[in-house]
Amino acid sequence: MLARLSNKHILLGVTGGIAAYKSAELIRRLRDAGADVQVVMTAAAREFITPLTLQALSGNPVHVDLLDPAAEAAMGHIELARWADLFLVAPASADTLARLAQGIANDLLTTCWLAASGKKAVAPAMNQQMWADAATQVNLETLKSRDIAVFGPGSGAQACGDIGAGRLLEAQQLADLCADQFESGLLSGTHVVITAGPTREALDPVRYLSNHSSGKMGFALAEACVEAGARVTLIAGPVHLPTPARVQRVDVVSALDMLAASAAVVNDAKAAVGSARTVFIATAAVADYRPAQVAAQKIKKGLKDDTLDITLVKNPDIVASIAEQADKPFVMGFAAETHAVEAYACDKLARKKLDLIACNDVSRADIGFQSDDNAMTVFWPDAQAHEKVARVELAKAGKSQIARELVRLLAARLTP
Repeated sequence: MLARLSNKHILLGVTGGIAAYKSAELIRRLRDAGADVQVVMTAAAREFITPLTLQALSGNPVHVDLLDPAAEAAMGHIELARWADLFLVAPASADTLARLAQGIANDLLTTCWLAASGKKAVAPAMNQQMWADAATQVNLETLKSRDIAVFGPGSGAQACGDIGAGRLLEAQQLADLCADQFESGLLSGTHVVITAGPTREALDPVRYLSNHSSGKMGFALAEACVEAGARVTLIAGPVHLPTPARVQRVDVVSALDMLAASAAVVNDAKAAVGSARTVFIATAAVADYRPAQVAAQKIKKGLKDDTLDITLVKNPDIVASIAEQADKPFVMGFAAETHAVEAYACDKLARKKLDLIACNDVSRADIGFQSDDNAMTVFWPDAQAHEKVARVELAKAGKSQIARELVRLLAARLTP
């Protein structure tokens, strides 16, 4: 179960209360499950446990000040909030719950909370009478109405001597609940085939044509599809990324390799689950052309001529090939462009007969190739929409968060 936390970004908010000591063990459990953890603490929390302790356990600097000149020069609190796949406040005091419910942003924790675009959860911890108070319960209902997960509290003996509800759940329980946030079941019974990364087209035994694709978006989508309950096969070009848990990986090099692997895996998937439950997602940056001939030996510099003529031939269009199948699967394409992004995306959507397309501007340094963030516009055919195409904007966020948004859009468009 905890494998679902592998490579997840967990932002842990620690507030004032005796239960703050449990945050140390929680960090250990989260990291043991493969999560990357950053911590933000309130001033009151620092009275119960030191930032140095949580820094040593998390392996990351602990964030304590809203107006930190060094961090805010780069809008640090916004970047921190954007980084998080899950923002968990544990322990969450009665005061913090009230401020979160009211949208107050008067310290680093509450400011990050408002700016966070990922999943959010609170783990209350307080005296049993404070927990039972009507104001606290109203604040909890407000948070729940905003799809904020509430972990606990537990019941039992409290530090003040009272007995009742209000105890912070144990670290393992909290880690399990964090893992549960990344399992939706939206794609249960579906086989998703994803291409990712670049292709390499050989010139000779030592040189090739390629591009700057890192494969990060495709790998993030593979993780998100597994979380959603799909069987996932990832067809990866030459990248240096670990295979996500529960994902079957097929490594390829050239565009022709990728086409052959894609056709074979898609056909196997359709035979197993049917074309209606097979999804092909083409995130790979496939080379448009390849050399007509590959030199058997290393091409040497010319002795008299400073130019080199290479004849290129067009590579097959992988996503169009899959979309042209008579019993085609659901096909989602990607458009990584440097200008006229939306126009090119809509043209590809129609021309290649895609069911969904996500486009982004790779000329932007903050979301282009190699970046951990992305921002996308997604289009799909819709006879009722203006110009017969519907669209939705996905604001800049971590690629794992963008991937989960894409999975939700994809699931909504799949044939029931």
